[in-house]
Amino acid sequence: MSADFAGIRVVVARQDDPPFAVDGVAVEEDTWLALGAPSDVVSSPDHPVRVMTRVWDAQPEKPGTVLVKRGSLVRLHAVVHDLNEDPSWKETWVRTALSGVFEEAGRHRLRALQLPLLATKHGSLPPNRFMVLLREALVQQAASLQRHLQGIWLVRDGESGAELLATLTAKEPE
Repeated sequence: MSADFAGIRVVVARQDDPPFAVDGVAVEEDTWLALGAPSDVVSSPDHPVRVMTRVWDAQPEKPGTVLVKRGSLVRLHAVVHDLNEDPSWKETWVRTALSGVFEEAGRHRLRALQLPLLATKHGSLPPNRFMVLLREALVQQAASLQRHLQGIWLVRDGESGAELLATLTAKEPE
């Protein structure tokens, strides 16, 4: 399922069914960067005391921020959860993070972006409300995004792609 919105092709598809290749991936993250951490164990060549010192000195990230990690793909870590809060997410954090994701997509000249429905999997944000926030962010940044970004792959779990796209392309805010 796809729709054109603000000059960008938006496709809703499952994680195991990529509609196109991407050069950037957004990751739903918490303030301690645990949600987006790889599930495999990674050993460090550093001495254990040095590793523990880094862990001890670590500080949480601010909710709403986006951290960029470059590699074969640009990874945009959208901090939308504070696991010390209940609920762990706030709509303002999701809104700010979406804006940051699109700013970084423009800065890194991404052509195609994989984007999860932030705060819907690890939080309780309704998927259709996420789509309203996405629409607002795309409208706000349409001029800068259209220079490079051609496609957004929205990764869904069980949500209806048709319903999500209908919410995105609706004329009036919900």
